[in-house]
Amino acid sequence: MTIITNVADLRELARRRVPRAFFEYADRGSYDEATLRENVRALDRIKLRQRVMIDVDQRNLATSFIGQPVSLPLAIAPTGLTGLQYGSGEILGARAAAEAGIPFTLSTMSICSIEQVAAASSTPFWFQVYVMRDRGFTRELIQRAHAAKCSALMLTVDLTIQGQRHREIKNGLSVPPKLTLRNALDIMSKPRWMWNVLRAPSRSFGNLAGRIGGDSLTTLAQWIASQFDPTLTWADLAWIRQEWPGKLIIKGIMDSRDAKLAADHGVDAIVVSNHGGRQLDGAPASIDALPAVVQEVGDRCEVLFDGGVTSGQALFKALALGARGALIGKAFLYGLGAMGQPGVTAAIEIIRKELSTTMALCGQTDVKAISRDALW
Repeated sequence: MTIITNVADLRELARRRVPRAFFEYADRGSYDEATLRENVRALDRIKLRQRVMIDVDQRNLATSFIGQPVSLPLAIAPTGLTGLQYGSGEILGARAAAEAGIPFTLSTMSICSIEQVAAASSTPFWFQVYVMRDRGFTRELIQRAHAAKCSALMLTVDLTIQGQRHREIKNGLSVPPKLTLRNALDIMSKPRWMWNVLRAPSRSFGNLAGRIGGDSLTTLAQWIASQFDPTLTWADLAWIRQEWPGKLIIKGIMDSRDAKLAADHGVDAIVVSNHGGRQLDGAPASIDALPAVVQEVGDRCEVLFDGGVTSGQALFKALALGARGALIGKAFLYGLGAMGQPGVTAAIEIIRKELSTTMALCGQTDVKAISRDALW
């Protein structure tokens, strides 16, 4: 039996169990992957301030996101193709998040649809939307999320044009997966993965049924290039605000000027994110952009963090720099690909335990009170 001690162990297990094309879709970045690597390196450069002789026996990890209580300052980020890391992946992720007391975000590019996840989960989840060239379809997605009683809408704004991901092209990524000479041996060597995917309620983009011609799609990038709208402006955010009556989160902010514009448009939360190093290669690490955004709008809306959080120590650093909490994408997918729902639970609980231990060793007792003073 494999002993799991950290998220890196889950990643290695997922690498062995998930077909290469789908594992590398989750694991890799755009172009030379400089920003992907910098997300991790920048977090590693931040050092923690060790404190001693402080009573840290009772530590509180609970807080809230946009008025929603959470058991620790963590949410599962929206991730595409989740159900091809493990069959029914979105449903399993939503269930694991609900049991852990944290939010789950369903991506527009999910394999299981909004309705399938809602039917299988008793806890409301967040829905992430992209703005399409067909605004009527975007409106339809928003209406479907509202009908499914999603508790927040997350608008992702940094993927109107997709940065090239070399591995997607080289791996011939297709959805649904096609058995080709190139990938046949890889897929056939993953019987556990095949069995779970074949049993799942969906193997293609559940939210996009009827919108994609299967025979013409060779890579996800092709469909994105034809459908995602590069004319997106702040005026569209005002339109979405009118269409969506609930809590609104905007993801993909890296500049304090954009953060101010988002706050001016009345968003409830901002996610500081460079799309996990999967878009603009050469952009700074998300953690390096976080302090300026917090300084600009932290008193007007909540600021969440995304980019390289695979440990409780990384989460602690984001909190110390002013984030309300963080989102996990890769850590979630590693756990899912490794073991399904138990793997997602393992990833969450590893980060929870590491955060709690880090708080104790830094003399902190409440996640809401962690500040820059906790950093060296």
